[in-house]
Amino acid sequence: MEANVVVEGGLANSRLALVKDSIVKIRSKVAEFPGKMKKVAEDDPRRIVHSFKVGLAITLVSSFYYFDHLYVGFGSSAMWAVVTVIVVIEFSVGATLGKGLNRGLATFLAGTLGFGAHHLANLPGQELQPILLGIFVFILAATVSFIRFFPRMKVRYDYGLLIFMLTFCLISVSGYRDEEVLEMAHKRVSTILIGGFTAIFVCIFICPVWAGEDLHNLVANNLEKLASFLEGFGDEYFRKSSEPESNKASLQVYKNILNSKQSEESLVNFARWEPPHGRFRFRHPWKQYLKIGSLTRQCAYRIEALNGCLNSDVQASPETCGNFREAFIKASSETGKAVKGLASAMRTMTLPSADCPQTTKSKNAADNLKSLLRTGLCEGIDIVEILEVATVASLLLDVLACTEKISESIHELASLAHFKRLEPDEKDGKPDLDKQKQVRQSSNSIASNHHHHIIIIE
Repeated sequence: MEANVVVEGGLANSRLALVKDSIVKIRSKVAEFPGKMKKVAEDDPRRIVHSFKVGLAITLVSSFYYFDHLYVGFGSSAMWAVVTVIVVIEFSVGATLGKGLNRGLATFLAGTLGFGAHHLANLPGQELQPILLGIFVFILAATVSFIRFFPRMKVRYDYGLLIFMLTFCLISVSGYRDEEVLEMAHKRVSTILIGGFTAIFVCIFICPVWAGEDLHNLVANNLEKLASFLEGFGDEYFRKSSEPESNKASLQVYKNILNSKQSEESLVNFARWEPPHGRFRFRHPWKQYLKIGSLTRQCAYRIEALNGCLNSDVQASPETCGNFREAFIKASSETGKAVKGLASAMRTMTLPSADCPQTTKSKNAADNLKSLLRTGLCEGIDIVEILEVATVASLLLDVLACTEKISESIHELASLAHFKRLEPDEKDGKPDLDKQKQVRQSSNSIASNHHHHIIIIE
């Protein structure tokens, strides 16, 4: 009996401990929640504005339910306007326009076809009406489902095709039991269009977020991350073990580039829906950003291999590293500067200089590194150390070749997008000296002219 009491007491204590632990965890989660909200807002303050925009758009379309004179015109179909805003409105203008236009056009076409199908099914009589409606629904659903497999349709119009199929089925099937098919289709199409236009209006005219601008900045930021690694790689690789790690953490920023493909493809798709805005004209070459992004990721994968050499168990001796230190550091740093110049040209949408000094220096440094590897400096060095040095040199030269491809693609984008060309005085940040000399000479000639003629007009 006493043993049972002890066992029951132990179970009660364990359950009490579990309850206390659960309460502590819940309290910690609740305490952490404000900090997480603050971090999300600080990462991108536009998220706060977007939340207010969504609330405003839903409040506007909800007025169809609040005011009697609006509710009488649409009835319960007014709820479709609220549903449309919730489904359509997105963070960027391009995403909202894409979904809004897809939904509006699909609803209008499906409503028209649904009413036409209902009318055709009524012609033979009531007995054949359900059979014909079933055939129409089957043909359209099967056709639209197959069209969705086309890659181009899947990327840009998948949402519209789904809404098209949904609306057609709702109108054609529900019309079998409802005599007022035309009125029902008119109300649903009207409220959906009202909701879509409300979402688009709020998204465009109240603190708009442009997907094209985000894509442009993303590509420029990725180039700067590559440049940051290349500028610091040489010093970090030849850093002595006794020296502190100065910039090891900053060299890891390139890792975000490896998973940027999906974001770039989504932003390109959204940007193609956007109207001309700011620095981006009509028919801006958005697809060229995918090419630059792909080359940037290829370079990032090679940099990933270079980063692995920093943590390799096999390291060359200081004597061996001394023979190649200057060539490695120069090749890496000059390439980083060249990539940073390309990133700056991308960000400001200015035409990169064909005779950029950083690009020339990086090519010269690469040639020096190649010639150094062909010389007899490797004689008398352990074969393992030679392989280590050769591996790093090969990867670094591969990165240099990849940056040249990136430079070519950026020049191609600059040509297609008509980037502005900097004048010589803007490139150097100095005024035009020739113009200053001309102004001085003209002012001196005026000052030296003593034959003045005074004309008095009465």
